[in-house]
Amino acid sequence: MRMLFVAGGTSGVIFSIIPLAQAARNAGHEVFMAGPDNMMPTITSAGIPGIAVTSRDMLETLFDDAGNRRRIPTDLHERYIFNGRQFGRYASWCLEGLLPLVDRWRPDVVVGGALAFAAPVVARYAGVPYVKHAVDMGEPRTIDLAAAAELAPDLKRLGLHEMPWSDLFVDICPPSLRESDAPSAQLMRYVPYATKGSIEPWMYTKGDRARLLVSAGNRVTPDYFDVLGGLVNKVSRLAVELLVMAPESAAGKLGPLPDNVKVGWVPLDVVAPTCDVVMSHAGGTTVLGNMHYGVPQVLVPYLPYALGFTRRLCDYGAAKMVSPEEDSPENIAQACEEVLETPSYRQRARDIAAEMAGLPTPAQALPAVERLVA
Repeated sequence: MRMLFVAGGTSGVIFSIIPLAQAARNAGHEVFMAGPDNMMPTITSAGIPGIAVTSRDMLETLFDDAGNRRRIPTDLHERYIFNGRQFGRYASWCLEGLLPLVDRWRPDVVVGGALAFAAPVVARYAGVPYVKHAVDMGEPRTIDLAAAAELAPDLKRLGLHEMPWSDLFVDICPPSLRESDAPSAQLMRYVPYATKGSIEPWMYTKGDRARLLVSAGNRVTPDYFDVLGGLVNKVSRLAVELLVMAPESAAGKLGPLPDNVKVGWVPLDVVAPTCDVVMSHAGGTTVLGNMHYGVPQVLVPYLPYALGFTRRLCDYGAAKMVSPEEDSPENIAQACEEVLETPSYRQRARDIAAEMAGLPTPAQALPAVERLVA
């Protein structure tokens, strides 16, 4: 069977769908993964044949045709529409390479991430089943509708009157955290994946102090260094070991660091099992990775579509949220200290990890995809 995986425009969403693609290859199927040119090293390093379908990247969706940066709305509903338009715009660029690809290669099934809106379109164009593969724990429906509106010219050109529905939904969200009205799905265990590098002993061992990991994600920008620097200053006074996932260049900009602070490349799938709490921007793969290892979290959902699953994880008792409007170093440090000192956060995080471990592996979920084609 020929399986075409359509990846999103960032490494995080690609990490989420790699385990199922690898399971398909291990089962003897032909697998291609399509994505932007700048993500090809991420795809091919996982042993998956990569096909570049656009030379443009997700950041370009923030600019109009004249090169002017688009204004990002502050209203939450308008922000959902803005983000949906972004993803729709990116999907349209991917279709330029995807359509000739399926004409030549003729896949039997197309698998796409929850925000990879080119996947259902190209599957319907090719006349093959479409499998939606969730990359986090659900996005507002408004995003889907806005993406469809942005793709309207492409849909009309291809003779489609609406965005195609999925023939199968592979959901990696544990049942306890699924939305109450979530559609039926083939559940699958989330398998953490990250870019590999040389592993050092401190990454998989820790000392007597509690270990706090800060995943700054895309927030390591000039306007965030004050917050990050203040957080390092506040948290370093606690009796903890502080690790900050950030580009190596960030360490120099943060100035001299205390002995209990490390800043730089940190392999989450290696370090997470040693952590007592992780603070992050609530990116889907970061949140799911720490859930997999039973690590309690402090979440600052900078991206609007992360707000829903952040609240559900907090309501479950495995995380604490700090709103983006209140992300001062003092508030974040206080939240981290609360999670460290309250055993129930750790217990609830372990409960989620146990539930995830009981879900079907990618190899066990794969037959549901195979039956679509059979």
